[in-house]
Amino acid sequence: MSDEPDLKQELAQFAKDFDALRQALAEVLVGHAEAIELTLAALVAGGHVLLDGPPGVGKTLLGRTLAQLLDVKYRRIQFTSDLMPADVIGTYVVMESQGRRRFEFQQGPVFTNLLLADEINRATPKTQAALFEALEERALTVANESYELPAPFFTLATQSLGEIEGTFPVPETQLDRFFFKLTLPTPTGGELETVLQRGTEAQAAPVKRILDGKRIVAMSQTARRVAVPTDVLSHVANLVTATHPTAATAPESTRRFVLRGASPRAGQAMILAAKVLAAVAGRIQLTRDDVRRVALPALRHRITLSFEGHAQEAGVDGIVTDILRSVA
Repeated sequence: MSDEPDLKQELAQFAKDFDALRQALAEVLVGHAEAIELTLAALVAGGHVLLDGPPGVGKTLLGRTLAQLLDVKYRRIQFTSDLMPADVIGTYVVMESQGRRRFEFQQGPVFTNLLLADEINRATPKTQAALFEALEERALTVANESYELPAPFFTLATQSLGEIEGTFPVPETQLDRFFFKLTLPTPTGGELETVLQRGTEAQAAPVKRILDGKRIVAMSQTARRVAVPTDVLSHVANLVTATHPTAATAPESTRRFVLRGASPRAGQAMILAAKVLAAVAGRIQLTRDDVRRVALPALRHRITLSFEGHAQEAGVDGIVTDILRSVA
């Protein structure tokens, strides 16, 4: 490949910038190294992330700190049951100038580079749909007019526990718009002690900006130049196929407990994220190990359990683990 030396040189700077972001986030967010790395991988790859976990584990803190590290436009939306679509995407208002009145579109908070969508499942399905159009199309249609969102556009969404009163389930088709679903566990032991210490200090350490939006876009373009060997492409296809209960390669847990498997978006997410991980490692092509590292967060929210799966309380993560084991 004629541009291989140039790509390797770009990957060296790529890894340096990625590590700078990762280390800066790790200094603030304790005990979530994997979530930090995969969130950054999704950011560079051009995807969106759904954060799950109990209250107080740092979901909002992750988004807020990432916004402080990046020199980009940042907005936060606190989703509630009375939030309307216009509160997210904006609306037309009457403006008066020189005795004339005209309608002018006022952009909503979704027109930003980094959006923190807090507790999205507290909003009604109508309001959720307004956000998910932006996630998929990176553009919005208002009154027959199309408006493009700025680049980069990255959404970090959190959701409340489903059993809490006042929440609305996020439909499967909308969950599919998320690149990853990451789970942040409750810190324990020494990690909890560090959280308690940092959270009660007189003044938090200042966070300095590291990268700007143009650099994120450039890193995304660099990562996409990482090659995908034919056998790795086939491996990704086999993993996605094995999530479907009617597939011949599906393991017993998939056939028994799964109603619907993952969409092709899952395979695209795995390949793009694996490219980022390979780029961080300075490699010009990805491997199966890169893919398998991101398979769980890319698949867990795209698999729908059957009635028996819910009745037996079958864990989706366990099913994905079986798939990874069966598709060797």
